[in-house]
Amino acid sequence: MYNYCCMITLKIKRQRSGPVINRHPWVFSQALENVPDNLKPGTPVKLVTESGGFLATGYFNSYSQIAVRIWSYDENETVDKDFFAKRIRNAHAIRRQYVESADTDSYRLINGENDFLPGLIVDKYNDYLVLQCHTRGIEQWKESVTAALIETVHPAGIYERSDIPSRKIEGMENQSGLLYGNVPELVTIKENGFKFLVDMKRGQKTGFFLDQRDKRRALLKYVKDKSVLNCFSYTGGFSVYALAGGARSVTSVDTSAAALDLLKENIKLNNLDAGTCAFICDDVKKYLKNAAHEKFDLIILDPPAFIKDRRKKNEGLAGYRSINEMALRVLPENGTFVTCSCSAHLSLQDFRYLLVEAAGKAKKSLRFLETYTHGIDHAESAPFTEGEYLKCFFAIT
Repeated sequence: MYNYCCMITLKIKRQRSGPVINRHPWVFSQALENVPDNLKPGTPVKLVTESGGFLATGYFNSYSQIAVRIWSYDENETVDKDFFAKRIRNAHAIRRQYVESADTDSYRLINGENDFLPGLIVDKYNDYLVLQCHTRGIEQWKESVTAALIETVHPAGIYERSDIPSRKIEGMENQSGLLYGNVPELVTIKENGFKFLVDMKRGQKTGFFLDQRDKRRALLKYVKDKSVLNCFSYTGGFSVYALAGGARSVTSVDTSAAALDLLKENIKLNNLDAGTCAFICDDVKKYLKNAAHEKFDLIILDPPAFIKDRRKKNEGLAGYRSINEMALRVLPENGTFVTCSCSAHLSLQDFRYLLVEAAGKAKKSLRFLETYTHGIDHAESAPFTEGEYLKCFFAIT
């Protein structure tokens, strides 16, 4: 734990001050004029111009690449015992105003840099919280963050899921376990009036893909009397909505048998008829390759990120083109196509262009009806384009 009052001053080179002035939350090591030796990750720092003018405050994170992550532009704001509580209260107020309702009790509570707590993710599932520390710097403040969450949100339990691949970049070990209270094996949540079982301890990411809430709701108007194929179905978010929207049949494909079992439970939980459903534990690419004889009225393609590293972008682009082409070949004329990408290294424009290429190879015309990005609870800071990741097109062939 750091002394709340300790604040190291770092100067920003004049030619590198633009991003800080424009409130980009990252400061790279090459932008710093001076960095004291033995500065520990998590140390609060004040950023100033070469002439000493105040710019921002944040925490030191690393001597290479992203050296400082900014959390305030108020010179009078200090890192005291209420610092994290204020941040969490502000973020919570936004979600309670625009997301939380009698029909929805789960959402992203803290979205890292976009909520002025860089490197921190907190998801709320009913009365429980899942916490992720993505950086070495924010991990040093985990105790303070946890205390502020307890004080502000009053959860029944907080579970840590800092078990993400990006931690390896900073040489961090994965951390998982109970931080406060108690957390059951499965938590029942509400989303737009539907119920879902969430495995906070072992599920993908933090247990559920909260960022697709608005896309799942949008799906309802497209599925009536249609045969639906949900690829990379996981625990069946889109499948449940498709059934509830009146789909004639729903086929869900995923490589995880455990996820498909939870999908079946989610169908029961919502009193829907599983008799019109098929659950296929298989690789989606393999399934689509062998599904040429089948035709679906609507296909949902929501794969994991194919581009996890900027250096492997071309390989990932090829993967996206290939799987979208395979899906489009299975769609008939006037079929509905819902396709997503959660790769931060793929822009919306590039995603659209590769879909054009995939449609051309599949000999299909593709018309976009709706375009979605982040949800309200995944707000994006205007200058922080690196935080953009989710893209979703609703289209017809």
